[in-house]
Amino acid sequence: MDGCAAGVGDRGVVTMHETRALPAASAPQEAVGQLRAAVAALNADPPASSSGIIRIEVPIRQRGDAIEWLHAQRQSSLPRCFFSARAPLPDTPAVAVGSRSSNGNGGHKEQWEQPVSVAGVGSAVFFPGFTLYASGSYVVWKRFLSRDCPLIRAYGAIRFDASSDASVEWEDYGAFYFVVPQVEFSELEEGSVLATTIAWDDSLSWTWQSAVDELQSTLHKISPCSVKVNRSTLQTAIVNLNHVPTKASWDLAVTQALRMIKGSQTELVKVVLARCSRYITDTCIDPLELLACLKVEGQNAYQFCIQPPDAPAFVGNSSNYFTGNT
Repeated sequence: MDGCAAGVGDRGVVTMHETRALPAASAPQEAVGQLRAAVAALNADPPASSSGIIRIEVPIRQRGDAIEWLHAQRQSSLPRCFFSARAPLPDTPAVAVGSRSSNGNGGHKEQWEQPVSVAGVGSAVFFPGFTLYASGSYVVWKRFLSRDCPLIRAYGAIRFDASSDASVEWEDYGAFYFVVPQVEFSELEEGSVLATTIAWDDSLSWTWQSAVDELQSTLHKISPCSVKVNRSTLQTAIVNLNHVPTKASWDLAVTQALRMIKGSQTELVKVVLARCSRYITDTCIDPLELLACLKVEGQNAYQFCIQPPDAPAFVGNSSNYFTGNT
């Protein structure tokens, strides 16, 4: 569902926000089965609301690797995303995972942990920033996000200069691109969580039945197994390299920027100077293999990958957090 459809900014929040937690599973295969059964049961007794968003999650008592889980999902036409955590953030919501210790009644205790990494596939609702950036498009995100359900999150990014014309590689992103995944895998320190999210809005011509049919189709494509990813070196060679701007132009731009900074009469919060390096390789690079290699080399950095359907992947490896709450 396109959350930025025409006229959506005039609508209020969706009428239903809900998170449902299922019993902990011992393995990913069991968790996938639980989610499929839960969605089928929900479809048999659908909510009466004309709009809403529901998250169903299953704690798993095994730790899984988020990149390897994402690598196992081969549906190239589905959007996918990955975000790692360099260190726990104070405002990052924790998730529950069933511990291995018994509570004495045959059950298992719940432990709350910060995610190590999060991966997602599919789109319960997405927000493409092609036309609404200048007209308060942040409002449309808040229609589906609620403080009462902090684990329902939209993952994505905003261009530094969203008002400028997008270059060719950004045509599929526009000014910004955010997505609430249909299926989400959270890697924890001592476990993991598999979750699914369904969103619908009759006023956007995306009914409950349309949403649940698409979600069930995605769930039946989900692989419960992980696939190992090459984390050593990329099997490719650089055949051409071009820096934009050139070194001479870059040196001149830095000198001019320093002069402007020193002469500024106002307090500067942050200054960003960026240079683009365009690499042409002899083979196509798997974005998840690149991501895995970056994760090994930049253990104190923050990695992310965003890929709209049938579009190039945006992979990042940064020492800074370019994140915020919406």
